[in-house]
Amino acid sequence: MESHAHAWRIIMQQPKSAWAVAFACVVAFMGIGLVDPILPAIASQLNATPSEVSLLFTSYMLMTGLTMLVTGWVSSRIGPKATLLVGLAGIILFSFLGGMSDSVMQIVWFRAGWGMGNAFFISTALAVIVSVASGGTAGAIVLYEAAIGLGMSVGPLLGGLLGGISWRGPFFGVAVLMAIALLAVFVLLSDVPKPKRRSSLLDPFRALRHRGLFTMALTALLYNFGFFTLLAFSPFVLHMDEHSLGYVFFFWGVMLAITSVIVAPKLQERCGSVPTLFAMLLLLSADLTAMGLGVSSQVTLVLAIVLAGAILGIINTVLTASVMDVAPVERAVASSAYSFVRFVGGAIAPWLAGKLAEWYSPHVPFYAGALAVLFSMMALYAGKKQLASLH
Repeated sequence: MESHAHAWRIIMQQPKSAWAVAFACVVAFMGIGLVDPILPAIASQLNATPSEVSLLFTSYMLMTGLTMLVTGWVSSRIGPKATLLVGLAGIILFSFLGGMSDSVMQIVWFRAGWGMGNAFFISTALAVIVSVASGGTAGAIVLYEAAIGLGMSVGPLLGGLLGGISWRGPFFGVAVLMAIALLAVFVLLSDVPKPKRRSSLLDPFRALRHRGLFTMALTALLYNFGFFTLLAFSPFVLHMDEHSLGYVFFFWGVMLAITSVIVAPKLQERCGSVPTLFAMLLLLSADLTAMGLGVSSQVTLVLAIVLAGAILGIINTVLTASVMDVAPVERAVASSAYSFVRFVGGAIAPWLAGKLAEWYSPHVPFYAGALAVLFSMMALYAGKKQLASLH
């Protein structure tokens, strides 16, 4: 109980500048799950296949990962605050253009632009929150993960509500909310000092030569394959309308938020980072396998999705904290290198999930996701000696 109260006390005692960035984080991470409830509607109204519509996730993640390679270089030259504002402006522009699109491929390209803006924002946001939040690094990560959890939960709910009016609604909704976030960051966040050293474009690649950071990045890449298989493909086998899909993924996000803020720190402290990751990855693989076996049962799928939210919240928090602890380089460089590997590598999962369903059956994507998560456990085990410093 004391640890729960401590977590909430950290969140509530933050300065206005930290709250402004955290609010922007909420909206940025809403963008990931926001399109989930409208994927079937886009496919139906724009005459597209599930694999084509899933490219909305693929282009978003691919561009996010590639852009991560230059965010540190840009931030060290124009400053963290300006980098945040550039990212927010990009999200506003491309989410609005996505809502104005008339074909799936147009949306795919605009989602790529959205991912580019998102990369500039999220790669800088954690470092900025660490510098302005009270409670040190641990307090900043709690606030950051709380914002992610809230964004992940509210995104699908808002997507379902606006998507029930029109599939274009969620895109315009993000543009409006991000405009508010941009204004809040511009007004409430003071200029954050530039890094003492200007970052090189090669820094993320050099960082990945450190075995501990590479192990965490590879683990996250394979884990993300399972994560985004669930997120991008399950709406097509649930056979629900936009509102119902929004509620399912809202509860998924609520579970993710609760476990990321409350349960994950407690498990990490009691059991250690690596054992916690092993246990949660194994549970996630079993959960995806159950979805494959029960793909024709709506009840099974809904329960498995909500349970997955609880598991994913723990994994996300422990991975983020572990990367910050294990990396022997600046946090911004570590975040860029780690995010590049996991986003670019995981980008194929949404498209491949749709293709596997078209080639074989709707069971197969979930089995493939479960297998990828098992491989992530193998990657974690192979590099465990380099993670000995983690609690």
